[in-house]
Amino acid sequence: MAILVTGSTGYLGSYIVSELLQNYHQNVLLLIRSQDQKTAKIKLWKALQLHMDSSKFQQLFNTNIKIFLGDLTDQKFGLGTDEYQFLTKEVQSILHVAASLNRKSEKACLNVNLRGTLEVARLARNILKDHELKRFSHVSTVAVAGVRQNKVILEDEAIDWNISDYDPYARTKKFCEHLLRELLPDIPLTIFRPSIVLGDSRQEKTTQFDMVQAFAFLASLTMLPLRPEDRLDIVNVDFVSQAVTHIHQKKNPRFDTYNLSSGIKSQTCRQITDALSTFQNRHRPFYFPSLIKPVKTMVHLLAKKRNSSLGQLARLLEVFLPYLLWNTVFDNSRIVQETGMSPSRFTDYCYPLYKFATQNNFQYPYQELPTSLEEESHDGSSPTTLG
Repeated sequence: MAILVTGSTGYLGSYIVSELLQNYHQNVLLLIRSQDQKTAKIKLWKALQLHMDSSKFQQLFNTNIKIFLGDLTDQKFGLGTDEYQFLTKEVQSILHVAASLNRKSEKACLNVNLRGTLEVARLARNILKDHELKRFSHVSTVAVAGVRQNKVILEDEAIDWNISDYDPYARTKKFCEHLLRELLPDIPLTIFRPSIVLGDSRQEKTTQFDMVQAFAFLASLTMLPLRPEDRLDIVNVDFVSQAVTHIHQKKNPRFDTYNLSSGIKSQTCRQITDALSTFQNRHRPFYFPSLIKPVKTMVHLLAKKRNSSLGQLARLLEVFLPYLLWNTVFDNSRIVQETGMSPSRFTDYCYPLYKFATQNNFQYPYQELPTSLEEESHDGSSPTTLG
């Protein structure tokens, strides 16, 4: 039997799959939206090459990975009867990571986050008719807490339906949590809420650049429209993925919801910019909180310039600026106490991340999968038991 993982080709999803394969030696079933097995394999390699070389990828692909060509938003993921039946027989737990992070598109978030999660929940109900489902883990976000200011948020205090949401992403993820609790009362359910996931504490490389690009732009300014003592709850992706896989594999976790965050140890804007300035041997920036409102207005206007690089950057800032201004952190004592792991300080790895991103023009130098390995693929003709 195996673990079904959605979102395996995404940034966080690739880390979780790598953890399951390399550190837990699990068999994984992956739902990937692609036209054929060969293209899906190349897509998966693109996601996993941050974590392994091509020979290791091929070894794991042949022994521990099975790809299903499907779409979260289609009924039964668009799979044939045999493939869907295979999932109901072989899945022992589900790790639902897939999500639309398009914070500007209500349509995308509704489609992928709500409809997709509903379809995965339906699969869980069908599995339960056949055999026990050990766990359903869902990756949500701390943003379900909505518009808060100057707060420390505990897991059980996060959901308040009377508080406004930041954006469609946060809104739909909040409904996803509610949906799963209502539909899966008899299945062990774990909710994970990461904060701002930014970079890997062990290496400078990343394949996720939207937030990094916004961060790098702000780091280049001599005057910042921020409050210097506001704390930024930034967490390293390796901590998040290790925490998720550890708790997912655990027979009886102590809680059903975990903040995967830096918590009360979150660093301030000033601490982060001072560290970057020291690394770059440049003057520290000046802070002008009085500029917050006019800058937000200017960013909103520039974001309307669709066909310009400036407009693209403005759209990134428009999405992420609110997350830099809420001065709200999310208590992480549950996950730290239960796993014995703690997130790294952003200042300990932010400069290598900044340097890698800027030197590579915010693009990852992907390597092609060797042609000889492209052809070594499951033919997808019928489900088979993994080795």
